[in-house]
Amino acid sequence: MSPETMLTVVASSFGIVMGASPLLQIRKMLAEHSRGQVWIGYFAILALGSTLWGSYAVSIHNIAVFIPNVVAGVAAVATIVVAVNLRRVNDVVLVGPQ
Repeated sequence: MSPETMLTVVASSFGIVMGASPLLQIRKMLAEHSRGQVWIGYFAILALGSTLWGSYAVSIHNIAVFIPNVVAGVAAVATIVVAVNLRRVNDVVLVGPQ
């Protein structure tokens, strides 16, 4: 395996791990039943950036760039969905019958 190919595999693999890291935030939010201090704007920016990089990867036919960005985009959107749903649940509990 050439050094370039090896670097591509390692970098892309680490990109997948980095892209999936928001799943740790989802795990914490679900365990605490709270979105805590999660700023949804950050994850929206991450999702947008991943979409742009994924689109670029498609345009240059580079799967090593595409796959990590798809993982990152999906994880970011999933984090947003969980945070919004937890916010709604917490708002209902706070405003509900007393």
